[in-house]
This record gives sequence, C-alpha cells and structure tokens, in this order.
Amino acid sequence: MLSTARQADVVVIGAGLAGLAAAHHLTSAGLTVTVLEAGSRVGGRMATDTVDGFRLDHGPQLLNMSNPDLRHTPGLQGLQLRPFAPGALVRAGGRGYRVGDSRGTRARAVFSAARTPLGDTLDRAGLGTALNRLAATSAARLLARPETTADAALAARGFAPRLVDGFLRPLLEALLCDPDLTTSSRCADLVLRGFARGGTCLPAAGAATVPQRLAAALPPDTVRLGVRATAVSVNAVATVAAEGADGADRLGGGSGGREGQLPCRAVVVATGARAAGELLPGLRVPAFHPVTVVHHAAPRSPLREPLLVLDADRHGPVSHTLPASELDPSRAPSGRALVTSVLLGPQENGGADDIAVRKHLAELYETSTDDWEPLAAHHDPEAVPVMTAPHDVRRPVRLLSGLYVCGDHRDTSTVQGALVSGRRAAGHLLADFGYRPAATVIPQQEEDAA
Repeated sequence: MLSTARQADVVVIGAGLAGLAAAHHLTSAGLTVTVLEAGSRVGGRMATDTVDGFRLDHGPQLLNMSNPDLRHTPGLQGLQLRPFAPGALVRAGGRGYRVGDSRGTRARAVFSAARTPLGDTLDRAGLGTALNRLAATSAARLLARPETTADAALAARGFAPRLVDGFLRPLLEALLCDPDLTTSSRCADLVLRGFARGGTCLPAAGAATVPQRLAAALPPDTVRLGVRATAVSVNAVATVAAEGADGADRLGGGSGGREGQLPCRAVVVATGARAAGELLPGLRVPAFHPVTVVHHAAPRSPLREPLLVLDADRHGPVSHTLPASELDPSRAPSGRALVTSVLLGPQENGGADDIAVRKHLAELYETSTDDWEPLAAHHDPEAVPVMTAPHDVRRPVRLLSGLYVCGDHRDTSTVQGALVSGRRAAGHLLADFGYRPAATVIPQQEEDAA
C-alpha cells in the first residue's frame, strides 16, 4: 500500500455523508484515505447557513432516531438529535387535528367519537394498530413484499379512505418529498416504519453538524477542499483546483500547481448522482424531485409543541412545515422563532412566492403571519433522487476491484441511505484487498432489525 505524504491507499471523491462514512470505515481498518471535495465545505446537500443568528438548513432532510448508522458510524457517537413530538398536526376540512399518536387529540380539543374529516374512532384505532405492526416489522420482510407505487399501496392496504387522504398521503409526500407518490412501495414502507417508530428528528444546531462531525473525527488533513476530480481509474485520480480554490496547490502537482494526479490503490466515487455519472460513463443517473426550503422569522412560535404540520386540504404551495426553533432552540436567537417550510415540485423562476407561502402558513398555523420576516429560500432542482418502482434499495456499489460508487442514489434517497451506501462501498473494498473491518460497526441485532 502507498503511504507517502502525497499519496493514499484510497481516494474518496466527495465529502458528503456517503463519502465521509466510507472514509471512516476505511481508516478504522487501517487504510490511509484522502477525501477530495470540489466545494468549500463538507456535507453536500446537508448545509446550514447562519443569518442574523438563525441557523437555516438548505435541504428538507428529516432524520430518524432509530437509524443505527447515526448511532454507530465513527464520529457520530454523541450527535445530539431533537425529536418531534409524537404524531403530526394535520389540517383537514379547514381544521387542525393531531394524528398518529396514542393521545389522538385535536389541536385544541379532544376527538369525539363522531366522524371527522380523518375518520371515526375505529378508523383511527386501526391506523394505530397498523403503525405499531409496521414499526415491529424488519426491513427484510418489508423488502420482500410485492412492489408497486406508494400511491397504489395506500389504496390496497385497507386503510379508511379518509385516513389515507387526510393523513397517510400528505405524510408520505412530506417524508419522501414526492408529491405524486410514484416512489416504490417498499421504500415508502421503510420510511413510514421509521415514522411509526416515533423517532423523526432534526440534528441540533443544523443539518451541517452531521457532516462536520464526521469530517472532524477523521485523521488530520484527510479532507481536501477545493479540489475537483476530472477523471478516475482504479489506481489514480486526475484533479484540478476548483474555481477560486487553492486545493490543487495543496496536492502539489500539475502545471503551475493547478492540476494534479493522485496515485492510489482504489477509488470511491461518493458524489451526487449526476457528478458520479460524469466520472463513471455508463452509470445510470436517476431523475430528481425538486424541493424548495423556505425560512421565516416570527416574533413567537406558532405552536407550543415541536410537531410536523401537514396540509391534507392542499390549499396552498406548502407541503409541510415545522416550528424549527420549538424543536431546536439553538436555531433561533433568544426572543425570536424560526419556522421552516417545504415546497415540493418545480417553482416558477426557481423561487417561492412569499406572499402565497405566508398566506398558506397563516391557514396551517391558524395565526397571522403579517409580521413574519422571510429569511431565505433554497431551491434545489435535484434535491432527492427518485425511487420509482421498481427500485433496488441495494444498488451495486462495486463496479470492479478498485473502483466503487456510493451515495443516496445507490440506496434509499435518505440520510440513512447515504450512510449505508458508504458503509457498503467500504465493505466491498476491504474484502477485495483482504482487509478486515476494525469491528462490527452495526451490532448484528440492530442490523437485522434496521
């Protein structure tokens, strides 16, 4: 194995969650690793800006506390997670209802036995039983189910139509960022099971803390920012300094320090799907779900509980929204509140109409939004790789001995999918070169139940 200061056993291209996770598993087994990142920061789509004391995430990622990779990936032990309150607040028939937890309460009053836009008492009891059963089902059993679309599966599972339209459909649209629910039913079952386990959460201090912790826990100088890979093979990576960066100078090679060649024994491509397709001709690039995340500053929180708010009435542009500072007080300065909302699908001129968004939020939260201040809007046309049926949740990560690819486009289009794909790519590489993992990263009982 190569071990000079300017050479590494493995070059990982991309410092998103998948690449950083792969780097951890490889360094834990004793290999030297260099992670190349074309951008000026780690994390890829998991980015957080700070504006006037507010921490504003770029993406819509909701994490799951039952995800074993979040607990056991080196560098993430001790990651602080802020859980949502059980269930969700759904606006249906012009009123807000608390759905999906054992308390079964309306936003401002207790459910009566009479029918509501979300069904009667028996309907809701059936939903609770179904969610509890789903929470106890292993991933292997869910993946063995016949596959269809998420939309078709909801219609075929025997749920009351009022609950499907009033809760399950808007919930899955939010969790999958898929407004048409064309996602594979197997992927939808995995995501809904995570919600049923009661562990939907956000990382404290913003989404960027997850990749930042991963990067900080790697050996010094492992991650090199501002360096873009232009070509790959099983034993070398051609690089160039990204525009406005000095990364190629740090690599110390090429014409005038602007270009370089990194020899290695293996390469892991851990970029987004489109960039991976450019480096690996023939790799299938999926379509994407566009997503817009909008942040508002409010003088006070519109809710007293950290609940996910869904719109079953579909009266406006917002798919779902949450009182972010109620969930994580560190996201807003003292005396202010942060409300984060998600819009699905393409937006005219690539941006959100703030007047329409605030009007819709006023209905969802049943409060005036006239004094809410727009802070930022982030539109990403390639936010989430689609998982249209049929979808292989364990797409190949080993292309040949010495060349591997990982990312959420190789697994499920989630934070967990990115972490798992990085772990899988590292596992194949170690097996090819006769290395044994440092230790079982995920305890077997948790792996079987995950």
